Amino acid sequence: MELIIDAIIDTLKIMPFLFITYLVIEWIEHKASDKMAIGIQKTAKFGPILGSAAGLIPQCGFSSIASTLYVTRVLTLGTLISIYLATSDEMLPILISNSAPIDLIFKILSIKFIIGVVVGYAIDLVVKKGKKETIHIDAFCDDEDCHCEEEGIFISAFKHTIKISFYILIVTYLLNLVIANIHLEQLLLASPTLTVFVSAVVGLIPNCAASIVITELYLEGLLGFGPMMAGLLTNAGVGLLVLFRINKNMKENFKIILLLLVIGIIAGLLL
Repeated sequence: MELIIDAIIDTLKIMPFLFITYLVIEWIEHKASDKMAIGIQKTAKFGPILGSAAGLIPQCGFSSIASTLYVTRVLTLGTLISIYLATSDEMLPILISNSAPIDLIFKILSIKFIIGVVVGYAIDLVVKKGKKETIHIDAFCDDEDCHCEEEGIFISAFKHTIKISFYILIVTYLLNLVIANIHLEQLLLASPTLTVFVSAVVGLIPNCAASIVITELYLEGLLGFGPMMAGLLTNAGVGLLVLFRINKNMKENFKIILLLLVIGIIAGLLL
């Protein structure tokens, strides 16, 4: 029952962000697609900076928004990765509740922000040389079976929110079940020589337990600063769940996970 309640609470937290995202997407498609597309393309150069700043806000609402907007190509890959790298789910509340020093909190947030910005711009530079992405909200709405014209954008956005939220609820509950039986603490501390790698992998788990355990182990002195940062950098929260639910290109999804993992490991080793 406790696992079910936790899954429900986590899902309820994310639902307002999902609803707003779908509302914006459907409004763009039916009310202002041309103007909005031009505006987005003009502001794309600020994407990694704004994305990293948004990702620092506690909880993983912005990572779920980013996943949806990336699938429609409203956001670039660089901006998506910058948001993922800056997101740390429950990290900030845990640090504050444990009375962590202000300079430590600032240091962690600054590192995440800087890495997010630098990596985001680097990725966009590489992608821009390879091919130019075009916004395709129409194709996304077709895949998601939108009925905005008949039902209105509010009803349609609400229905999509319920569908995605149900998926998140089920997967979150199953993850809670698995995590309750594998004990992340033991997994992270099992091999000191591979702690950075293990922490980066644990961070990929789309569940708040990952960021909580990683942060608490660091505060208890059982996990080093490098391994902690590796796990917090790869921890994109529910954003990865949403990505896998709505992006049909599974090969691309796994490339994004691999990209996060490599960045987290390299940063953790350097730190």
